[in-house]
Amino acid sequence: MRLGRRTLCALVLLLACTSLGLLYVSTRDTTGLRTPPSLWAPPQGPSRPQLPDLAPEPRYAHIPVRFKEQVVRLLAQNNCSCESSGGLLSLPFQRQVRATDFTKAFDPKELKAASATREQEFQSFLSRSLSSADQLLIAPANCPLQYPLQGVEVQPLKSILVPGLSLQAASGQELYQVNLTASLGTWDVAGEVAGVTLTGDGQPDLTISSPGLDLLNRQLQLVIYSSRSYEINTADTEQYNISALVTIATKTFLRYDRLRTLITSIRRFYPTVTIVIADDSEKPERVRGPHIEHYLMPFGKGWFAGRNLAVSQVTTKYVLWVDDDFVFTARTRLEKLVDVLERTSLDLVGGAVREISGYATTYRQLLSVEPGAPGQGNCLRQRRGFHQELLGFRDCVVTDGVVNFFLARTDKVREVGFDPRYSRVAHLEFFLDGLGSLRVGSCSDVIVDHASKVKLPWVSRDASAETYARFRYPDSLDASQVARHRLLFFKNRLQCMTAE
Repeated sequence: MRLGRRTLCALVLLLACTSLGLLYVSTRDTTGLRTPPSLWAPPQGPSRPQLPDLAPEPRYAHIPVRFKEQVVRLLAQNNCSCESSGGLLSLPFQRQVRATDFTKAFDPKELKAASATREQEFQSFLSRSLSSADQLLIAPANCPLQYPLQGVEVQPLKSILVPGLSLQAASGQELYQVNLTASLGTWDVAGEVAGVTLTGDGQPDLTISSPGLDLLNRQLQLVIYSSRSYEINTADTEQYNISALVTIATKTFLRYDRLRTLITSIRRFYPTVTIVIADDSEKPERVRGPHIEHYLMPFGKGWFAGRNLAVSQVTTKYVLWVDDDFVFTARTRLEKLVDVLERTSLDLVGGAVREISGYATTYRQLLSVEPGAPGQGNCLRQRRGFHQELLGFRDCVVTDGVVNFFLARTDKVREVGFDPRYSRVAHLEFFLDGLGSLRVGSCSDVIVDHASKVKLPWVSRDASAETYARFRYPDSLDASQVARHRLLFFKNRLQCMTAE
């Protein structure tokens, strides 16, 4: 009995060492693979974040200012770099950040030409898209407050230094005062001027007062506005005719057994809802039934091309996107998702996908684009989480990206579109293209099941499964992956990204 225990302990130790060895091998860089370094910074870029120029006008140069470093940091510019964290080993339950350098998709000589062409195209786009309404216009001090009328832009949950604020009042007054009010954000100052009283800094209402006009105007040059929230309407839930409002769309490739299981599960709960199927299988099988539209494509045409085809045939107000291996259950309550879109200003709301293990994921993602140095492109930050709870809807939040199970306004999805150049692997790219115009939410209590991907060792794969795996899971050296990085570099003006 004692020998058996020793043998068991030795076996456990051997298995642990073997697992760690395999884990290490799996995390090593593949020979010849162009991988980004852990800490990435643009060539010839700034070594530290560039802060805005807070130097005063000559007439206010004599006025001392005590800068608030923590607030000034909110205005950091060109601080674009991508840094990995978490070490070489990918341990279970360890939160890690992965950095991807899109410039590595180009040879050194090719990168210079691609960067120049990208910058030329970007400037051409700006000349076409910007109008006179985008130019900064400062209202003269007729009220007597001088302030910007137009041309000031602040990204959601970001901060800006407000340009052009000035009080042109008659001299000789005992006290000068300016009141600023915001409905979707807060006010603060980058620095405090001696002799100026601030009331409400960091709040939606800020009062600035001083017995000296020059002191007050110097303080106004340091006013910061920070976006804090979205404006969402709420109301009570109603009953909806799902068949009249929703079309279910999916893209299939070779997996007809999974597709038929999906259709059967949908019909249990929504027998008359229209199902649109885009299919680019090599040897397509006919999929027939009431309220089913099956559209064939050239073999291997691609993931986003199929999405575009399916969405183009939707005639209802909303489209529900699902994968072909999902399974509807009693918890797949489309009424909840419809109610969210009917009662709020959101354009898209995702649910949760439950795996066979019982774990359900919403894949809530926060996306932000940090500006890089001129001509170098920007940095994309991808983090798990959400901006805020969706008032009036339990278990729902506002975020930037969701799992591949979502209900959306059909016209808004068409407006953003699915770039057909993403042929094999893509998801985040749709939400990136919609960033700034697509309002996204997520509800964790609307759940669809995911068919099991577990393969028993004694069951061999058939030819179609092998073909599917080859198309669906390309390796890092596959041409589609390199093309994806090139597209993010050129189309979205990104130099790199970090992702948890």
